[in-house]
Amino acid sequence: MYLRRTTGSLLLLAALTITPASAGEIFRIAGKGDFKSLDPFSLNEILTLGLHGQISEGLTKRDRDLKIVPGLAVSWETPEPTRWRFHLRRGVKFQSGDDFTADDVVFSADRVRAQGSDVKNMLPADVKSVLKVDDYTVDFVLEHSNPILNASFDTWYMVSKKWAERVGAVAPVSAAQSGYASTHANGTGPFLVADHVPGLKTTFVPNPHWWGKPQHNFDRVEYVTIANDATRVAALQSGEVDMIDPVPLQDIERLRGAGLKVLTGPETRSMFFGFDQSRDELLVSDIKGRNPFKDERVRRAFALALNLQAIHDKVMRGNSVIASSIVSPLVFPDVKNIDRQPYDPEEAKRLLAQAGYPHGFSFGLACTNDRYVRDADLCSVGASMLAKVGLRAQLDIQPKARFFAQVGAAGGYKVPGAFLLGWVAVSNDALDPLFNLIMTRDGKGQGSYNLGGISNAKIDALGAQIRTETDNLKRHGLIMQALQTVRDHTLVVPLHQQTLAWGTAADVTVEQRADGQIQFSTYSKHPTTVGAK
Repeated sequence: MYLRRTTGSLLLLAALTITPASAGEIFRIAGKGDFKSLDPFSLNEILTLGLHGQISEGLTKRDRDLKIVPGLAVSWETPEPTRWRFHLRRGVKFQSGDDFTADDVVFSADRVRAQGSDVKNMLPADVKSVLKVDDYTVDFVLEHSNPILNASFDTWYMVSKKWAERVGAVAPVSAAQSGYASTHANGTGPFLVADHVPGLKTTFVPNPHWWGKPQHNFDRVEYVTIANDATRVAALQSGEVDMIDPVPLQDIERLRGAGLKVLTGPETRSMFFGFDQSRDELLVSDIKGRNPFKDERVRRAFALALNLQAIHDKVMRGNSVIASSIVSPLVFPDVKNIDRQPYDPEEAKRLLAQAGYPHGFSFGLACTNDRYVRDADLCSVGASMLAKVGLRAQLDIQPKARFFAQVGAAGGYKVPGAFLLGWVAVSNDALDPLFNLIMTRDGKGQGSYNLGGISNAKIDALGAQIRTETDNLKRHGLIMQALQTVRDHTLVVPLHQQTLAWGTAADVTVEQRADGQIQFSTYSKHPTTVGAK
């Protein structure tokens, strides 16, 4: 069922309607974020990628410890340094009934790189060609060696060539657009989509023809967006939902005291402030004719003005790990050896005066209010700290859909001056944030989330070496050089790695992965006969 556009209140009521218990074992999740498009190439965002992963599958998967394991490929090898060979799983069918074969891999490679795809980087740009060897063997031919070619293949989801051609879904549909693939799903995964109200509610049912062995015990799963923290918590307390993501930090102990589970754990997501470093004049500022953030002294002053310990204690209530890098220590442990910028507002003022801004200046600061843990508060508190040294932020706080449409590639990277962003290294490798966030945009995938237009020749050269270096010790040293360069030039200002906080009913068992993906195909629910949720 797909609802026609109606009044906001009626549509919200339709989305929040709870299916009667008589329908079977139902698992209900309420999340802060919304799930809009069913096209698996529509949005490179952890919530969206995780939910797509319940419908569709990649050549690989990741286990609970984020180790790469077989998916739609049962094995792979490198017969030569610039060629990877994947052997595909036989007997797999798409939900449309079409067989999964090498033709679908070749087609998915073309589709993921086409205009409208937000996940181009799942297939590295150094792949020259994807060749069908036979129906169940595929070769990836590279320009040069790449030791982590398949690191993101778990979220590069396969699309049926035959189905896409039948329904007119050959081209991917971006999150900002609509098309057949944005409202119709067709994967090989453990669940089918029974109903989808974009951005409000999606209902999943088990795929009876899935090739794997189900780990869940659900007859139905409902994901509903409840952006308001208090409403989301109340839904868990009343038993209307079985799980919420996230639990507001101030409610963690209260929910535990009420007999509910709150699962907390480290997340690989790094939060940071970035700057427009490409335009000659900021889009929003009282400084005309120049861009203050091109000056390293100004960027360093910005960093020195932020009291990260106070943000950790007061905004995050201790549920974060103060960061010195955009890479989590869970991904690259040696980032702990990189010194973080100290808190020194007096030095910040001195640097601003030295750079020619003794009275500071105003600038736009773009932030989300529905994407990260306390994202709007991070910007508000950060703006207050910055104002004390003369950096006057004009807050532009908005829903994530509008935020990414404005500051992302689709919107022409219209950063008003600075921005708040969070990043999970989907590949679980330190090159991921360097390649996506820091290296110069090349129009082929590199730097696609480099919102501020950073361009640093040293980092680009190091990144190119990291991509091809197969000696682990040498590669490690190159990564350290690159991350230290980011810090030394204050190309971004790392804040922290946030902590996951999920709430569940007492009868629910959930595996919490450090990448934050919701993988309900591995969850279970065991109702008790005593008490109530």
